[in-house]
Amino acid sequence: MAGAPAIESLRDLANPPTDAETLEMFIPSTEEVAAIEKSIFGHPITKSLLQDPKYIASRPHLKIPEQLRAQNLTGGTLLGPDKIAVPPLQFTTVDGSEFVSIQYLGPALCGHPGIVHGGLLATLLDEGLARCCFPALPNKVGVTASLKIEYKAPVMAGQIIVLRAETTKVEGRKAWVTGRLETLADESQGEKAVTLTLGEALFIEPRQAAQMRRVVT
Repeated sequence: MAGAPAIESLRDLANPPTDAETLEMFIPSTEEVAAIEKSIFGHPITKSLLQDPKYIASRPHLKIPEQLRAQNLTGGTLLGPDKIAVPPLQFTTVDGSEFVSIQYLGPALCGHPGIVHGGLLATLLDEGLARCCFPALPNKVGVTASLKIEYKAPVMAGQIIVLRAETTKVEGRKAWVTGRLETLADESQGEKAVTLTLGEALFIEPRQAAQMRRVVT
């Protein structure tokens, strides 16, 4: 009986939901969260990305078995109505060349009142840039070898932001990626996205990558 949860988690790891299925799995816990979810999926940028055949849409954090999410930083610890209110909606390319992520950052993620903590922004860029290049690596997984962050403008809490990344070079087990966090802007209404944070990173696939257990693909 005591081993039942572990067996269930292993079963879920072996049979994760598809990318398409993850888009239907999230159920908002409050009206406020439901409104955030509606804002994300109703925005012109989201609609355009969903219709672009070069992108694969998913919510990869929902592939983590529910029993393991509490031990995952961005998939569990940082999720919540006043934090990352809804699972990030992410768009990847098959070749690992480009990546886009859309997410809401709430008031419980601040360093100064009303301003999102810079360490969280670094975490988001670290994970987003990694997800961008993973498909380009031999075994589709890597670890951060270096990460450089440049903060351009304060990120105010209580808004939806966009992460955009591009793999600039791949050499064997190494991949170089650049990216940025920016405001969610509706260009059809004359709005222009404001660059908030810049990042560049080097990821290296471990030599034992083929044997590593995958928690999130």
